[in-house]
Amino acid sequence: MAALHLIKLCVGVETITELEEWVERKMRERGEHFHTTRMVPKRVDELLGGGSLYWVIKGQIACRQKLVGITPFTDAEGIGRCKLRLEPVVKPVSPRPYRAFQGWRYLTPKDAPRDLGKGGRGLGAMPEIMRRELAELGLI
Repeated sequence: MAALHLIKLCVGVETITELEEWVERKMRERGEHFHTTRMVPKRVDELLGGGSLYWVIKGQIACRQKLVGITPFTDAEGIGRCKLRLEPVVKPVSPRPYRAFQGWRYLTPKDAPRDLGKGGRGLGAMPEIMRRELAELGLI
């Protein structure tokens, strides 16, 4: 069975670098990284079998973080919530336009963009702003 992924808007973040800085700050503050959401995914086994949370930044799927745990809980107001526990490593992916939506959505492996390679060549070596602009023009 192939891993299933989640996709979510990264509200308030303009770049992958900003997300990385936010993750670093949260790791210093609480020693772990998670994102709190209202709804609890039903397909937990598929998600934790190698799935990731793909982040949409400024209208494009931009990066992902590996899911390492899903913990439902009830907050102080008695509202059910869920902690999506994430590996603190942000991996850029091939940018792809994605419309706005609320909450999170499942993302199948066939619909997930590929990771950008590291090294001196290709999209991974290109500045994020340039990748974003080329994707907006439909050139990548």
